Amino acid sequence: MAQQEDKEFVKEICRRDVDFSQWYVDVVRKAELADYAPVRGCMVIRPYGFAVWELLQRALDDEIKAAGHENAYFPLLIPESFLAKEAEHVEGFSPQVAWVTQGGEEELEERLAIRPTSEAIICQMYSKWIRSWRDLPVMINQWANIVRWEKVTRLFLRTTEFLWQEGHTAHRTEEEAEAEASRILDLYESFLHDVLAVPVYKGLKTDREKFAGALRTYTVEALMPDGRALQAGTSHNLGQHFAKVFNITYLEEDNKLHYVWQTSWGVTTRLLGALIMVHGDDAGLKLPPRVAPVQVVVVPITFEESKARVLARAAELTATLKEAGLRVRLDDRDEYTPGWKFNEWELRGVPLRLELGPKDLARDVATAVRRDTREKKQVPLDGIASWAAATLEQVQADLLTAATAYRDRNTRVVESRDDFYLLFEGRPGFVKAPWCGDGDCEQRMSEQTGATVRFIPLVGEAADGKTCVGCGDAAKHWAYFAKAY
Repeated sequence: MAQQEDKEFVKEICRRDVDFSQWYVDVVRKAELADYAPVRGCMVIRPYGFAVWELLQRALDDEIKAAGHENAYFPLLIPESFLAKEAEHVEGFSPQVAWVTQGGEEELEERLAIRPTSEAIICQMYSKWIRSWRDLPVMINQWANIVRWEKVTRLFLRTTEFLWQEGHTAHRTEEEAEAEASRILDLYESFLHDVLAVPVYKGLKTDREKFAGALRTYTVEALMPDGRALQAGTSHNLGQHFAKVFNITYLEEDNKLHYVWQTSWGVTTRLLGALIMVHGDDAGLKLPPRVAPVQVVVVPITFEESKARVLARAAELTATLKEAGLRVRLDDRDEYTPGWKFNEWELRGVPLRLELGPKDLARDVATAVRRDTREKKQVPLDGIASWAAATLEQVQADLLTAATAYRDRNTRVVESRDDFYLLFEGRPGFVKAPWCGDGDCEQRMSEQTGATVRFIPLVGEAADGKTCVGCGDAAKHWAYFAKAY
């Protein structure tokens, strides 16, 4: 009976090679990361999913603060007149804006937008706060929720309401703003690499794909196992557009008024979606140890005659691991079989499982199982905390290695139009190809292939002498194309 129950536990998850989208939804819901909310397009982030987000948030927040930024909070509601000040900005967001038109019994004289992004309200405040060169730079970040009325939604990846951080800085010169936008892009790249074990490419968005109102938009792009790209974070050099619209000026040392130069940048809860897809398998999650709410699970294997002794030793082992600073769970539930527990913790992506039964006690060892490789070995209980800590670091590194190898295998270089279009009859991952840089050509290619220019590399070889794979004109850039979420 127990074997049947254990088999049924995983049967509820669709295999990735059968239906990747269904596999993703099954894992999110079965692992209790999130669920659908009663409001269309919204999600409830469940405690286990929110614990992953908190670990991610804490690690990123530490890096943001170490880079000199301070956290603040700005209102959720934005007057329509503020949002409408920058025409390109409001045009870019208007299809997704949710409006408040009534407060209590009173109809509002001016509609209030529910924050789709915060440039408008923050710029309004910066115009009040910034007076002199001594006030600069302003380096503010906020953690907040955002509402965008999406037509097609998917848990974590694209929802009507989501969580994010958004940084907003103001500087004296264009060079300072550009350096800040570049520094944040590097910060995102290293964070995804070191904390989430997700490799990314970084580059420049095209004018067609850049943030509405920005001078330039930079991006970090990850590749998912179904061959689609995922925009994992963006950093925008806003130039002086918003400063001129909101009159954000400062008195320079020469006693002349100047407009500030600004940046904005952010990542969202879609990073949880990236984690799930990049590292998951048919059994569920594989969480990188640095963001795993439970890094080690201890599962006692008990029989009546040795139950008390095994449970006592399992509790001691759990305490030892906790004292070493590891996040540990003792699963001593009586109502589930060991096989059921193994399946559950594999589904939840716990990086390391330690099994402890009477035979293990007799040899003074624990049976250790890695989630990523399913490698099983006997580990002496003496010194096991140090071994576990080192193994978790190895799991972290190996997850990154595997994800990087997959991305690299699925990044192709083509130079001919025929090869390019043939590749995009499928979902080839990233395709690097020469491109003319023309927006009309970009749009035609997107309509014909379903792919978009994900980014233009910041450094790399010149495209001199190459022809555009879209229109055949002289190429201006090498660009990376992909079908994307």
